[in-house]
Parts: sequence; structure tokens; C-alpha cells
Amino acid sequence: MSERDGYEHGVPCWVASVQPDPEAAVRFYNELFGWETEDLMPPDHPADYFLCKLRGRKVAAVVSQHGAPPPPTAVWGTYVWVDSADDAAAKVADSGGSLIGEPFDSPGGGRMAVLADPAGAVFCVWQPGDHRGAELVNEAGAWAMSSLHTSDSDGAKAFYGEVFGWTTETFDIGVGEITMWRVPGYLGGEPEQPVSREVVGLMNPGGSADRVPPHWSADFWVGDVDATVEKATELGGRVVTGPYDTPAFRQAVLADPQGAEFSVSRVSVGP
Repeated sequence: MSERDGYEHGVPCWVASVQPDPEAAVRFYNELFGWETEDLMPPDHPADYFLCKLRGRKVAAVVSQHGAPPPPTAVWGTYVWVDSADDAAAKVADSGGSLIGEPFDSPGGGRMAVLADPAGAVFCVWQPGDHRGAELVNEAGAWAMSSLHTSDSDGAKAFYGEVFGWTTETFDIGVGEITMWRVPGYLGGEPEQPVSREVVGLMNPGGSADRVPPHWSADFWVGDVDATVEKATELGGRVVTGPYDTPAFRQAVLADPQGAEFSVSRVSVGP
């Protein structure tokens, strides 16, 4: 079930990192996760769009800035599948969010918009064209889940519920509860997972109250968290948090050499 061919409206479907030096970034991630990359832009084009693959299937992208104002630092962004990027952008604005960049046609093969929720957490919407989102998820070296970090959980529930129809439920991980985003009726995830297969993301308390701006983060599964942490530091990255354990997973938060933060996890159940 780790291979995918498309998603449904309101389901996170892709991650991409915006980097000051995309070529250096892909060298880091290729070594860390075993990716292979291809620049979709012509050699004389000023921008880069590196499509990253694992086992020949699309898993992520690393790009230079195009089509929207650049973020202040290198970041990993999460993309939500929508029927219409233009309609989704309008709904975000009507629901109290903001447009960071107007909808535009991406060289990756779809139409997208860069948006922010009312608390300022940036995310993207993706109207598929030739590109139908991540083709491989939930295995070592691939993206597994994205999390919203915010200090306004109630506001986030209202906003994302209005824009995408998301609902929430909590799950006890042994050291506390986490809040999970659900798309009612969606069948995703893996059959053996301990939570509903309608789950499409997480929400963590924090954000501006902890002097960290509200943001979305990307988590990648790995075979060995400690070995991945060691390799990341050897490649010029740094450890932000961890590694640490819960009854459900072992995880660490890392930053690549240009500062983009991401997490790596090894779950205690499932593949």
C-alpha cells in the first residue's frame, strides 16, 4: 500500500523543499535517503526544479524559488490535493487565511498556490496535472506524514475544517495525546496502522507561544533513526531535537545544511 497513484480533494499529497542552493540540497538528501534526482528545468533556465525519486517513483521535490515570494529560510512545504487551486485559494481568503502567492502553473506538472492559515502557517494547494502527488509513501526514505505546529489549535480546527473538510481526533501515544487530522471517508495509510486510515496529518501544540512561528513540517520514515542522525550530521546537517522514543515510534528532528527542518521516524508498528 506504499505506492500511490493520486489522492482525493483535501488530502496532503506532496512535499517540496524551497532552497537557496537546490543543487547542494539534493546532494544532501540523495546521500541521506538514497534518492535519485532530475532537474526538470532547461540548462539555461535561472530556476531549478529537482524531482526526487526512490525506486523510480516520485517522493518529493527540491526547488529554487519560483512563482511566489521566497520564504525567509530554506523550508519543507506540504501540498494538499484540490480539485481547483483557484477555488481553494479563494476559500482560504474567505476563511481568514492569506495568499502568499497567486495560483500559478508549476513546472512540476500541476497548478498550485502558496497560502497561509490565520495563524501564519504556510502550506500549498495542488491541482494535479501530469503530476499526481507522491507515488511512494510510508517506507524508508519516503515521506510519511506532515504536522501542523500552532499555538491556536481551536482556530486551526475551524479553518482547516472550513477549507478542506478536515475533522480531528486524539490518539494516546503513551506519553500523552496527539491530535490527528482526518478526511472522513478517505482510505489512506497502511492496513496495519493503529489509527484510522482516514488520518491525513497531525497537529502539535506550540508555535508562537514557544517563540517558534506556526508552521507545517514533513516527516520521513527511515530504517534506523540513530544511523540517519549520524549520517545527516556527517553530511553537514544538524540535530534539532532527539532522537527520542515513544511507545509508537522513535524520532529525531533534523535540519539540512541550509536550515530546512524535517523529522525522521521509525515506527514501532507496521512496515
